[in-house]
Amino acid sequence: MRPWLSALFLVLAFHVLDASANEPMSYLALGDSYTIGEGVAADARWPVQLAAALRAQKIALPVPQIIARTGWTTDELSAAMDAAQADGTLKGQYGFVSLLIGVNNQYRGRDVFNYRGEFSALLERAIALAHGRADRVLVLSIPDWGVTPFGRASGRDRATIARELDDYNAAAKTICERRHVAFVDITPVSREFGGKPGMVVDDGLHPSPAMYAAWAKLALPAATKALSPL
Repeated sequence: MRPWLSALFLVLAFHVLDASANEPMSYLALGDSYTIGEGVAADARWPVQLAAALRAQKIALPVPQIIARTGWTTDELSAAMDAAQADGTLKGQYGFVSLLIGVNNQYRGRDVFNYRGEFSALLERAIALAHGRADRVLVLSIPDWGVTPFGRASGRDRATIARELDDYNAAAKTICERRHVAFVDITPVSREFGGKPGMVVDDGLHPSPAMYAAWAKLALPAATKALSPL
């Protein structure tokens, strides 16, 4: 190949790489009511707040596509993902994927062994959707709903709720560590502030924008590390 032609190809290759580097990558957020943000405006959801915080750091991450619904368990999220793939709503690949799921499994009395298997399968799907890159997947722990006004009025034993959620979160953390996926523990902040005024919406259960902001702040370092250039 002539030298000038080789040089031209090299310039074009660098131009393409530079252009792609400046394009925003896609973000998929998977979960339940905590991800869809029951009771709050769309821009107050924690994944949306996280994406905004990353953009403020010059990381071009757009508003996420969210596949989540209030009340979903692990198997219901998986079924919804199947349906979204079938109808084309769920794209083949994403630059970044987050996952927060399991509170409804615990609420419905399912044991941790069931959760462990279904969560592990969902995590593998999340990794596959992130181009097979485990370092581009972020998992948040399940918050403790027992401390909320709804939880206090539910008649359920709050110590049992806390213990079961700890078991769920320990299982999820172990699975994440095995797959080298970032695990962000937001449960302590949910316990410290989840029962305070201004930290839940009108239903007395779901987080307010301020609580979601706290979660996004905790998730920001791991997300920044995942998405920053090497």
